[in-house]
Formats: sequence, structure tokens, C-alpha cells
Amino acid sequence: MQTERARITVFDTTLRDGEQSPGCSMNHQEKLRLAHQLDRLGVDVIEAGFPIASDGDFEAVKAIAAAIRRPIIAGLARACRPDIERAWEALKEAARPRIHVFLATSDIHLQYKLRITRDECVAQARHAVRLAKSLCDDVEFSPEDATRTDPEFLCRALQAVVEAGATTLNIPDTVGYTMPTEFAELITTIRQRVRGIESVTISAHCHNDLGLAVANALAAIGAGARQVECTINGIGERAGNASLEEIVMAMRVRPDRYPYDTGVVSKQLFSASQVLSEITGVPVQPNKAITGRNAFAHEAGIHQDGVLKNPLTYEIMTPQSVGVPDSKLVLGKHSGRHALGMRCEQLGYQFDRRALDDIYRRFVRLADKIKNVEDHHLLELIRDTHKPAASATPLVEPLAAAFAAAANSPAPEALKQAPLAPTNNAFGLTVPVLADHHHTEQEDYLWGV
Repeated sequence: MQTERARITVFDTTLRDGEQSPGCSMNHQEKLRLAHQLDRLGVDVIEAGFPIASDGDFEAVKAIAAAIRRPIIAGLARACRPDIERAWEALKEAARPRIHVFLATSDIHLQYKLRITRDECVAQARHAVRLAKSLCDDVEFSPEDATRTDPEFLCRALQAVVEAGATTLNIPDTVGYTMPTEFAELITTIRQRVRGIESVTISAHCHNDLGLAVANALAAIGAGARQVECTINGIGERAGNASLEEIVMAMRVRPDRYPYDTGVVSKQLFSASQVLSEITGVPVQPNKAITGRNAFAHEAGIHQDGVLKNPLTYEIMTPQSVGVPDSKLVLGKHSGRHALGMRCEQLGYQFDRRALDDIYRRFVRLADKIKNVEDHHLLELIRDTHKPAASATPLVEPLAAAFAAAANSPAPEALKQAPLAPTNNAFGLTVPVLADHHHTEQEDYLWGV
């Protein structure tokens, strides 16, 4: 009998923590547009902003709360009355409102930023959560800089806010300091020491200062956290937040290690990434996992040869599963004959091996100079390479013309059609199987590279 898989609540903070990334601020209409995309994406919670921060942020949170009805809409507030009341004013028309209260708990923050004692911190957190609870049933509490807080004191503060009515305890790795095993141990400690924790959702909010945000978030989930806070494209303060798309797809691709479900519609991931990039004007880095332009692009000849035969050789998920239209073979100096021949066919030309070898040698020299060979470069190269002499038989011509002439005359060796058993490649295009059985599969593989 198959056991029911645990469900992870996806809390998206692109509109709040993500917007704090330098250069990523959004106006009212841009926030509302992205909120609609997050709704289509299927996230469970949208943290719409920090209402006390500005009138613009207040109005944006209020508009999102009124317009987006399916997910929970959260507003951030410091642990003080003006913030909490302002957050509630912005959220009160939401179908499912949440007030998210935070207060730092690490000694370095208490001493240098807040200038309060540990006892004062606990009292302030308890009072703030009680106030928020009197306004809204759903209250989340975050002990800022939790991973640099003394674990015993952290559990004491969390115990106080659970007793005050908090329904979610979010554990932030505010400065991206912790390691995955360490973070998992902290989540385990909290589950063991905080009374009443079984009726509260534990959440993880990880920053990427050491490049470990996603790894830490997954470690927390493995240790019992059932909410994860993240952003589209991983944007956020300094090096950013844990990337929503990476967390979701890690669980989708590796259910053997992370047997959890989310409500995210993965085919909307690429669209969400593109909308955010368009709104902020901040491009996605090319090698960004899942949504970068190179995430499903292949240049190395060995990789291209494998993907053309079976995409699973080098792709652990399909591009379509995350909303990317298709894989992309990039023609560069690392490309092989297989990919070059396939691109020539897509442009309407087909070569025998000798002719393609000639094209390939010139192609590599060109690619060394210009990095990426585009279609117009390739067409020019084909024309320059194969200018038939007056008495010579052309080695190449458009396939359409060759097939039209096939009924009246035998096709030259370079244009023989040989689809004995056509198959589809990664692009849905038919790959012809040449009627030449003098080569072993290994020879074909090496030649294709």
C-alpha cells in the first residue's frame, strides 16, 4: 500500500524579499501583474509586500489582497503595533490573509541593532504575536537571524510565540550562514524542544550568500519543515533567496529522496521567470538552473549526439515540464558533425559524409572566431564551400528541389533519402537512418561527434 506523500506549502516572497534586491523594485501595477502570474503558477502563499514601508507598497498589498483570491496573501510587519495594524489594514479584504511578524533573536542583532536583552526580545515577540492574532487568525512568526541564534534561546522565543497563537514558525537563515546538515539539525531540535509544535507549521527561509540556499531549504524539508519560502529566479537581498523553481523541480525529479508534493504548476515556471525578468529589467543569468537560456542548451558534440538520439542522455527533465518550448542545440566550436548535419537538414540541405566532413572542418574554423554560428553564417558557409564547377555534380542543393527531381532521375549519392525507420529527435523532427550498414554504431557515434 502506497503511503500518502506529505505536501509542502510554497510561500513565494518575490514581491517582498525579492523586490528588496537592488534594481528589482516594482510599482503597483507591476506587482499586481506578477501576483496574477504567481496565482497561475499555483503557489500557496504570496507575500505581497511590507505595508508599512511606503504608501505604494501598502496600496500594492491592498490591491493584491482584493484581486487574488485563491492563495494566502501575507504582509510583513516588524514586531510593533504600527506595523501590525498597517499590515492588517492592507490585508483585511483578502480571502485568506496572513500577518507575518518578525523580530531578530541573535545576540549580535539584539546587542547592536535592537539594543534589547533576550528577556525583552521574548516579551516583545509574545506581545506582537498576540496583537496580530487578535486581528487575524493566521499569524506567522520569524526569528530573524535564527541560524546565528543560540539554539536554547531560539526555542524559548519560539515557545513564547506558539503560546501566543502563532500558526507558522519560519526559521530564517537570514545571512546565508548555515550548512545543510547544520540546518537540518536545527529543525530537528526545534521539533523536539518546542511544546505544541505538532500543531504549528515549520517553515524555512534561506539566503544564498554561500550558494547553499536551495540545499539548505531541501535539508529543512527533509528534517520536517513543511513550508518553504523562496523567490522566482532566486532574487532577493545580496546573493538572493532560495530559488522556487530549483526547489520545486528538485522534488519533482528526485522523489526517491524528496517524496513530497507541491501545488506548483511546473509548466508555468518559465513564464513566471520571463515575466519577472521583463518587469524588473534584470536578465536571468544564462546558466541559471531550470530557467536560464542555457539550461536546456547543448554545444558539446558528444552531448548533442546523445540528445539527438535520446534527450534523456543529457536532460534529467524535459524542457516542456517547466514551460520551456524546447531544447536548443548551440552551434559552436565544441559541436559535432551530428548536430551540424541536423541543422543543415533543418535549413533544407543534406550531405553525404564526405561533403559534411568538408563543411565541418570549415565550420570549426569559423566557430573558433565567432563563438556561436547562427543560421545565416551556416548558409553562407555552405554556399562558399560547395560552389559547383561547370562540369561537376553539385554536392548539395535544397532538399525540396532534389525530391522534385527524384521521379525523373536517380538521386546523387549526396542526396539519397534513406529513412528506413524514421525516428523523432529532441525537437520532434524526423531523423533519417542512412542505408549504410558498413559502419558500427560505435563508429557512427564517434563520427557524429
